[in-house]
Amino acid sequence: MSQPSAASVQMIGLSGIPEVRPGDDLAEHILTAAKASVPLQTGDILVVTQKIVSKAEGQLVDLATVTPSALATDWATRWGKDARQVEVALRESRRIVRMDRGVLICETRHGYICANAGVDASNVPGTETVCLLPVDPDASAAQLHTAISARVGFAVPVIISDTFGRAWRNGIVNVALGVAGMLPLADYRGQYDTEGREMHVTVLAVADEIASAAELVTGKLDRRPVVIVRGYGWTEAAGRGADLVMDPARDLFR
Repeated sequence: MSQPSAASVQMIGLSGIPEVRPGDDLAEHILTAAKASVPLQTGDILVVTQKIVSKAEGQLVDLATVTPSALATDWATRWGKDARQVEVALRESRRIVRMDRGVLICETRHGYICANAGVDASNVPGTETVCLLPVDPDASAAQLHTAISARVGFAVPVIISDTFGRAWRNGIVNVALGVAGMLPLADYRGQYDTEGREMHVTVLAVADEIASAAELVTGKLDRRPVVIVRGYGWTEAAGRGADLVMDPARDLFR
């Protein structure tokens, strides 16, 4: 199903969300911040950065508890890395896609292809803790979607985002890991362009596009981990971020 294009879309970053700790009510943090500045409206979408979701879910590892393997130690020594953090990335990986020149590209248990299996130390308090991806980003998105929608009295889709690199392109962008309450893809196949040509392959990853645009507001240093997206004409549906992961049978580069 395709979505109607919007003439304008607004991205509103939420400030005032405190440092998130394991067990926190993330929905309450988000709603409190929204009420203080930009109350949610019908039609809004929430983009929530993976880091605060993982923190709330306790997806944190104390590096002091990690004993690196010989592989992690050898590779870390060669490239000037922390062997313990390398070991955590290896443990979080289903498959090593490439391990060369100080770069570790992994396939996670979720099927994502990303650096270090998503293991990250940025924006995590202390120097001995790393953050993992949520165990099930779609379930995390669904929990937030249900909790927030119930409290405000209308449906609010949730996209959980994270920053990934891209093959053949410099720089990193945000993508959607978890999605709830809307379709992550807009399918234009079978429709006709302005010249009357039928489209056969056009499927837009709208959840990725929204996540990427939202990063312009969240930033990496600005402590705005949640963005209200206002003006995009989504349709309520049981979408999943997993729908954005390519089937290995269609992956020409595997």
